[in-house]
Amino acid sequence: MKTVLDGALRKAVALTASQRPDEATRVIQEALGAAPREAPAPAARPFEPQATVVSASAAPPIDSGAPAASDGGFASSFGATLDAVGAGLGVNAALDVLRERVSATLFGEAPAPEAPADAQGARFVNRSFSCAAGSRRYKLFVPSAAARGAPMPLVVMLHGCTQDADDFALGTGMNALAEERGFLVAYPRQSSSSNHMGCWNWFKAKDQIRESGEPAIIAGVTREIMEDFPVDVEQVFVAGMSAGGAMAAILAVAYPDLYKAVGIHSGLHCGAATDFPSALAAMKHGATLQGTAPPQANVRTIVFQGGADRTVHPANAETIVSVARAGIEGARETVERGLTAGGAPYERIVIADASGAPQVEYWSMPGLGHAWSGGYPEGSYTDPAGPDASREMLRFFMD
Repeated sequence: MKTVLDGALRKAVALTASQRPDEATRVIQEALGAAPREAPAPAARPFEPQATVVSASAAPPIDSGAPAASDGGFASSFGATLDAVGAGLGVNAALDVLRERVSATLFGEAPAPEAPADAQGARFVNRSFSCAAGSRRYKLFVPSAAARGAPMPLVVMLHGCTQDADDFALGTGMNALAEERGFLVAYPRQSSSSNHMGCWNWFKAKDQIRESGEPAIIAGVTREIMEDFPVDVEQVFVAGMSAGGAMAAILAVAYPDLYKAVGIHSGLHCGAATDFPSALAAMKHGATLQGTAPPQANVRTIVFQGGADRTVHPANAETIVSVARAGIEGARETVERGLTAGGAPYERIVIADASGAPQVEYWSMPGLGHAWSGGYPEGSYTDPAGPDASREMLRFFMD
């Protein structure tokens, strides 16, 4: 339902800004009457690349539960406020206000009850964590394999701005993969009180270091799951998209003892910005490494980036790869180019250490915008045409 409403709210704000409040109200009324969306398991869609290895050497640097029917009273009062909200705020701020207003009315602020186990025993549950640095709600997917009691991998997934745990789970298809392969997936959720757009605060100094701010909270979530469930401590990973990718990069630097590999999709390196203005500059033009200290320990890194991304400049992915490569002795690079089964071009660069073990992978897709590659349309910011980032990250992490 939230996914349906989000699209409706965006359309309503645009209509209001165009002095069409009646149409805006009708859009919201229709959305309120829409049936809630379920969370279907994505259909199997294997990634079948047709690749050719074009080089294998020390290559040069990489270039760049809601109402079933419309609530007339609520829609009426909501429609009466649309014009004022749209006129008094910018589009993004107005959207945020409208989203919070509708969400608070329909869903409330309290966490939803835990999802019941399905017939196979898998479940997607609501949890929360608190520590001295703060508190966050999160969702945890527990596969049916957990009933066997054997230690399992854990993947921590960090959503991007305006997303939440359910949206990110739908778009990445990670829960279906977790049931298929038998691992836990955690989705920490940013609070609107900490960032009104739901972004992780990767650009704030206190949120870039160990045992401080949001890194401390996310690491705490990770440790709590490791205490409560049988987790293989050698298979704990973190991945994220956009602001979540930037926070994943920070966690890899701050907690190399906790996370054994990191997946960064459309993100930025740790230290790419120190405040909001520098964050905007880094996203638009690409961040430099000036003033960035090298990581004290290398964490295996896989990066996905779209060449047509207009939100996070592709140069940021190149910087992430450059930082990750710097600590690899005797690095050897292999470049592979090809097409997905759907015809989308990609380039995959694998950087291995002297023993031949892959330490860094960089997937670049020239036609991909700011979207999760190979994702599912049930979630926001996804592009089904690209290589399946979820499967490729899991392969890199676990295989």
